[in-house]
Amino acid sequence: MELFWLAISTIAIGVFGCVAWFWGSNWILDKIYPPRGDRAGDNIRRANQIRPWLFLGPAIVFLTMYLVYPVLDSLWRSLFNSDGAQFVGADNYLWLLGDDKFQESMLNNMLWLLVVPALSTLFGLLAAQLTDRIKWGNIGKSLIFMPMAISFVGAGVIWKFIYEYRAAGETQIGLLNWIVTQFGGEPQIWLTLPGWNNFFLMIVLVWIQTGFAMVILSAALRGIPEETIEAAILDGASPLQVFFKIKVPQIMGTIAVVWTTITIVVLKVFDIVFVMTNGQWGTQVLANLMYDWMFRGTPDYGRGSAIAIVLMILVTPIMVWNIWNARKEVR
Repeated sequence: MELFWLAISTIAIGVFGCVAWFWGSNWILDKIYPPRGDRAGDNIRRANQIRPWLFLGPAIVFLTMYLVYPVLDSLWRSLFNSDGAQFVGADNYLWLLGDDKFQESMLNNMLWLLVVPALSTLFGLLAAQLTDRIKWGNIGKSLIFMPMAISFVGAGVIWKFIYEYRAAGETQIGLLNWIVTQFGGEPQIWLTLPGWNNFFLMIVLVWIQTGFAMVILSAALRGIPEETIEAAILDGASPLQVFFKIKVPQIMGTIAVVWTTITIVVLKVFDIVFVMTNGQWGTQVLANLMYDWMFRGTPDYGRGSAIAIVLMILVTPIMVWNIWNARKEVR
């Protein structure tokens, strides 16, 4: 209950704080440069030059405090030993190259990158197209988008119950094992199956991100000029040809933005793995490995920070390209 009221108070303070800053800063600025009198023109010009910074200022301060400083601090810590007492240079990064768990994490992250963005974008595109063609499409969109409202931890708990295992002969409370036993199969401990368990984890993120992809791509599909579709139909194009040769090429920029956005989410995936397997049975990923080194057992801030920097290096180019592509689409 305390957490609930803490969350409510945080939201209230944040919202009313923003309103108070908006109103108060404008009031003070208008007092300093009043938009009336003999110098009204100069005052309005100067106020308009300052006003944008009143709103950018807090954002820049908070980004510096919670983004820029932690990055620089992590980079600095990665050059020291476990307790930060001894400078070790690049030793932590060299250690990463030979660490089996780091190699496992990199391979798993690459596997996630190949599977999750592709399936999420594909299913989202199909859902966007199909729900626009049926009467109850809006209800379908709501149901597909609903997982986006669930936290990754909540989704992990839900799917952990779906994969839940009970010994043969006992009542299966896990949906998947119940279905298997109804068809005469043997229940499995799905999350410990080598190789396959990674895909069972990926399903959770695909389930969540499909709704995001659907909403963005649905808007893009609706923005396609009707003239091009009508012209293709008049030329005898089939529905599949219209979709793949007319619609999809016109929204390729949006598809790329959706793909890369999901890619960034995948690179930082932590909650699902932490809740469902905690990186065991060959499912370790970079973010969870970083957490293990920094907060489990005897903390090693040097190695944990080195993993964090590697993760940032992997995410940054994709993020930069995504922003550049989005700006190009706007132009």
